[in-house]
Amino acid sequence: METRMVMKREQEEQSSQMTHSMQMSSQIKKRTFTSSDEEAAYADFYPIIPANLMSVKELLNISSLPRHRTWEILQETMASDEEYYREKWTLFGNETEKLEKDVIRNQHVLRTRADKMAFRKQAEKKASAHMKFLEQLSQKAPDFPIPLRAHTVWEGMTVKLSCTVQGCPPPKVTWYKNGEPLIMSCRPWNYSLQQNFGLNSLEIRRCCPDDAGEYKVVARNSLGEAMTFGTLVVNSFRGAVADSQRLQTATLQLQEEAQFDISFPPTWVREGKSLTLQCAFTSALLPFQQDVSWFRDGIQLHQSSSVEIKTIDNKATITLRAAHKEDEGVYTARLRTWDGIQEHKAFLYVKDAAAAVLEGPASPLAVQVSDVNKDYVFLTWQPPSADGASPVEGYYVEKCDLGQSEWVRCNEHIQKMCHFPVFGLKEGTLYQFRVCAMNRGGVGRPSKATQPVLTADPLEHTRTMVVKVDRGRTITITKDELEGQVKAPFPPTNVHACEVSDTYVVLSWTEPEPRGREPLTFYVERSLAGSSSWGLASLDMLVNSTRFPVFDLFKDKQYCFRVRSINKYGVSDPSEPSEPISLGKPQAVPAPPHSVMAIRDTDTSVLLQWKEPKDKDNILGYYLYYSEAGKQEWKTINNKPVTTTRFTVHGLKTRREYVFRVKCVSRAGNSRYSDESHPIVVKSAIVVPSPPSAIALLLCTGSEMVLGWRAPSFNGGNPVRGYYLDKREKGMETWREVNVTPAKDRQFKVCNLKSGHFYHFRVFAANVAGVGKPSDPSDAFLCEKWTMPEPGCPYDLEFREVRNSSLVLLWAAPLYEGRSPVIGYLLEISQVDQLENWTALTDKPISDTHFKVSGLQAGQTYRLRVSAVNDVAVGRASLPSEPVTVQTQPGTKDIEIGVDNDGFIFLGYEAVEMNDESKFIWSKNYTEPINGKRMKVETKNNRSVLTFTDPSEEDLGLYTVEMSDSPHLSSSYDFTAEDLERLKELSWQVRNPLIALKSGWQVEVSEKGNVRLWLQTESLSNAAELRLICNDKEISSTPHCKINFDKAKGLVELLFDQLSQEDEGSYTAQLRDGRAKNQFTLVFVDQKFRETLALADANRRDNQRKAGPYFQEFLTWSVNEDCELIIKCKVTNTNKETSFKWFKEAVEMTQVVYDPSSGASSLNISQVTKKEAGLYKAVVSDKRGEDVSTLALLDDEYEKLLQQLSKQCALSATPLKIQSTAEGFKLYCSLKYYISFLKTSWYFKERRIDQEARTKPGCTMQKLWIEILNPTENDKGRYTLEMFDGKETHRRHLELSGEAFAEALLEHQRLKQLAIAEKNRAKVTKGLPDVVAIMEGKSLCLTCFIDGEPAPEIFWLRNDREILDLTHFTITKEPKRSSITVNKVNVEDSGKYSIFVRNQFGSETVDVTVSVYKHGEKPPANAVEMG
Repeated sequence: METRMVMKREQEEQSSQMTHSMQMSSQIKKRTFTSSDEEAAYADFYPIIPANLMSVKELLNISSLPRHRTWEILQETMASDEEYYREKWTLFGNETEKLEKDVIRNQHVLRTRADKMAFRKQAEKKASAHMKFLEQLSQKAPDFPIPLRAHTVWEGMTVKLSCTVQGCPPPKVTWYKNGEPLIMSCRPWNYSLQQNFGLNSLEIRRCCPDDAGEYKVVARNSLGEAMTFGTLVVNSFRGAVADSQRLQTATLQLQEEAQFDISFPPTWVREGKSLTLQCAFTSALLPFQQDVSWFRDGIQLHQSSSVEIKTIDNKATITLRAAHKEDEGVYTARLRTWDGIQEHKAFLYVKDAAAAVLEGPASPLAVQVSDVNKDYVFLTWQPPSADGASPVEGYYVEKCDLGQSEWVRCNEHIQKMCHFPVFGLKEGTLYQFRVCAMNRGGVGRPSKATQPVLTADPLEHTRTMVVKVDRGRTITITKDELEGQVKAPFPPTNVHACEVSDTYVVLSWTEPEPRGREPLTFYVERSLAGSSSWGLASLDMLVNSTRFPVFDLFKDKQYCFRVRSINKYGVSDPSEPSEPISLGKPQAVPAPPHSVMAIRDTDTSVLLQWKEPKDKDNILGYYLYYSEAGKQEWKTINNKPVTTTRFTVHGLKTRREYVFRVKCVSRAGNSRYSDESHPIVVKSAIVVPSPPSAIALLLCTGSEMVLGWRAPSFNGGNPVRGYYLDKREKGMETWREVNVTPAKDRQFKVCNLKSGHFYHFRVFAANVAGVGKPSDPSDAFLCEKWTMPEPGCPYDLEFREVRNSSLVLLWAAPLYEGRSPVIGYLLEISQVDQLENWTALTDKPISDTHFKVSGLQAGQTYRLRVSAVNDVAVGRASLPSEPVTVQTQPGTKDIEIGVDNDGFIFLGYEAVEMNDESKFIWSKNYTEPINGKRMKVETKNNRSVLTFTDPSEEDLGLYTVEMSDSPHLSSSYDFTAEDLERLKELSWQVRNPLIALKSGWQVEVSEKGNVRLWLQTESLSNAAELRLICNDKEISSTPHCKINFDKAKGLVELLFDQLSQEDEGSYTAQLRDGRAKNQFTLVFVDQKFRETLALADANRRDNQRKAGPYFQEFLTWSVNEDCELIIKCKVTNTNKETSFKWFKEAVEMTQVVYDPSSGASSLNISQVTKKEAGLYKAVVSDKRGEDVSTLALLDDEYEKLLQQLSKQCALSATPLKIQSTAEGFKLYCSLKYYISFLKTSWYFKERRIDQEARTKPGCTMQKLWIEILNPTENDKGRYTLEMFDGKETHRRHLELSGEAFAEALLEHQRLKQLAIAEKNRAKVTKGLPDVVAIMEGKSLCLTCFIDGEPAPEIFWLRNDREILDLTHFTITKEPKRSSITVNKVNVEDSGKYSIFVRNQFGSETVDVTVSVYKHGEKPPANAVEMG
């Protein structure tokens, strides 16, 4: 099918060329030219580059360059084209041919110029993009491979300070002198700065003292900064040091350079969490020490988005913003010193994060990308250390296009090996990749994502050539542009397998040459070896790069592959078939390591060693695991494979026993576990002891000296077995051995010395590991017989029982007493930082050789010394003790005293630290040995017990215990007479035990009316015995009274099916269990028996009651938040025939709510009054039975209801508010409703307000208030309303002061003025009806009463007009009364009559309707008849 497609395309091309040649003349005239970036039709006849090929050749001087196959093909193509064109031009022999030539020539010139411009533009653009790409790939923080160094020169000489800097983008370099920027323009004749290819030099000519100082170079770019320091010292020819102050400072700095102090230990961090490692230094870092370098596994770390490095004052830190398994390893901080470099190292362990799924695997690590192509990359990774609940079955690979930020799975089926080819990528796209492991539990957490990877042609740089032209310009020529004439592609070459796995094969080939300028893609074909039938291996997928993975292959079969090139012009012939290729054999997991051995290292670490398997080719490293011996609880040690066969395991618990095992790591997976190591107890390795110290002369006889010394501060993990001494005479260099046999004690007599000579001595300590280093030489001791009257110095000062404020000092008596025996000792103390200031601890000599020093300051360090005293004088003081810090060590325990299970009194002590050589040493009063006849010592594990066989007053005293190899771990106990008396009584109780009682006799009544008597003791053995006595008679189990005895629980119970009067009496349970015994009595008589009998009968009846409908909840009452009374009950076991009724005082109630489905019934009373008191009864009944519930709301119960109702009313009260009135202020609060049972009191400033002229309390059903009449400033303050509900007091407060008082007072004054105006306003008080009826001819008199101050004016109106006719109307006006008389009324007098009164405060009008009727007529029904 492909062959037919190629033949058809060739036919189409030939037909197109023939048509084109026939229409060439008209075509050339119509065409317009475009730039070289576009598709030009003219390029079909003339190639772009050959048009000016000669000039380019001359420019490139191509004859001097090696020839390439591309040029040969190009020349052949040009020759064939020229021959073709010559044949074509012979067809034209007229003027049109010449015209065409001219046109073509002009077009050629224009085309050449346009192509040159476009060519240059394209070359510059590609060069710029390529440089940016290279810069992105090579970005690096600044660093100084060669730093500045210090210089010392003579005045007037020239010196050059140089350093090299590297980084990308190129860093900016700044010079500083003594912390200030160095300004070159200030002294241009003196300073010269040069920067060439990373080498930065500062030349200082004719140095003077002002040039001395500290020079610093700082390099900065976008990724960080770095600095280096150098000191310049200028010496003067006059002999003095110029700039002496700086030199002295430099000298001082040399003496005070920073050293490592407290630095980071082995550290653990959870995956994904942040972590900071810190190094502290002994002092602030000197300028040349500022650049503290950090390394991981020997590779230097730099500032980045994930790593932050800081150096401030005397601290240096490195912070990992998100720790990953790849960050695990040995971290090293490197500090420069005058003598070289100091390093501090510690291991950082990265623990697995929480599993993504239950029992899922951990995340893989070290995902690496290689063989990057246009659409293909190759991934490798390392398997995780933790498989989860089941072994890892395979892996899923995920990719993320950074432009889309979405993770997509790359493989449908799990990949078992730790490598995978990813294809089908987009060219020129940034990708990230990660891997997830999978087991039966599911897919685990993903690994750390790779750095962004740009898919591109890896051979792109080989297709580009840069040519330099004049004036520093360059021209970039690509093969694509030179191969513009190549149309149909050539076939690829060198098809082979570059990666073979047991599940896939990755094919690789070489692009055809020349390839042409058109983009190439490829088809991959395959065939069984020996077959001529070829099929597509890439299916319908176009392959853009020269890599292609093939997955669907069969095992044990061989395949041949070939590749075709494709561009827009067509498909090439197939390449030569590859050699037969088949799937590889599955890579086997490696064999496990062997000979795993653990070696003691420190108290918290172990050195682990193992041997690698024989076949070690594919091993990437090792995973380590540990477990406490006998537990099989294995934990992972490292999550990043260890590449060596030894590793120090940290973080173990001291004195615990551990076992270890190891796995090999490879791309095929992890090996099986190795065999377990032998168990090892974690403790420090044994080394030689440290040197002894404080050698003192204790006695001298003239030819012999007795020496004493202090034990080593560290015994090397094993007790000191002996000491060796060396001596030498003063002024001699050679040391001579004193003893061949080691001295067991810290005291030794040196013989055969010369009297009058001075001697130096030194001491060696030895243990099983060997002989340690010697002590410092002693002072020169004069060998001369002692005859002085005062005693010698005490020696062997030791500390015991060091606590936060006290310690015990022990010493040995001096060997030389002087002229009289020693009568006591004086003690002195001094702080370590004040060694010359000794303070006496005792005013008088003490006789003992031990003393407890109290009242010390916790955390302070002290030294002590002792002087012996005799009758003559005070002797020479001992050498000061070793420094001791007064502080209780963690885990320190004291001696405990008690009685053991056998009744013996004992003293017990548990050690914090202990090894195989450790022993407990018990003593009395620090010196007396233990009397083996009166007491015995037993030791088990890390606990020792001193047991008294028959304690008496002879055994009283101070008992001490200490560890043989750690005397500082000691304690004491003063065994007093009070302790002896108390413990003897406890001993008797232990030897004569009582059965302990957990719960005494209890009486229980069941719902059915059964009675249970029971008691419970501690657990008893199967041999325990029970006797039950009732009224002095032993009883046994009967149907009426069943007896149960549960020995394991210590439970004794009597079960009565129906209690009766015959069961009254006392019950005694007698128990015996071996030596232990006890008895317990229950007096079950009188009221207690009667109450139990009544309850049993009631429960029995209640059980019978529940055979029919019954009350599950009896009548009860409650008051809700709305102050409503609710009476409710609940019935159960009802049916359709059940009747349920409520009664009050024998009258049935109908306003009850009843829900048959739930059985709940309730009565809501919104407002409680006295009529709610009474007897309530509810009755439920049917043919099965009847049950009654009653509730008496009378007397005390009604009183309780009122109290509860009062409480709810008080709780419903709102906060106090203020209302201004004409009389004063009104303070009030609202409530649901008020009842008289709620007692209220008002308080002003905590003083009760009684009924006064100015205060009036009041209430309604929903409000409580108090009126304050005529308020003044004295009424400011806090007002309180107290409401007492019979049990509790409820308060409401109002602070009436400030702005609130002022506003209320202003409102009161306003209302008061309105009230005054209303009171004095003119008004009609009474007298006129609404309607008046009078018979015609009679006289009508209307009278009304008037009030107002001042006296109001009075006007009478008829139909709203003032009455001025006084002939027909008679008007009288008095101060409080006015009347109008109508004489002989007629019909015309009917109408509306009004009286209008007014004064300065207001006015009022009162109307009356007058109806005049004739004789014989009836007056209106609503009128008042007059006359």
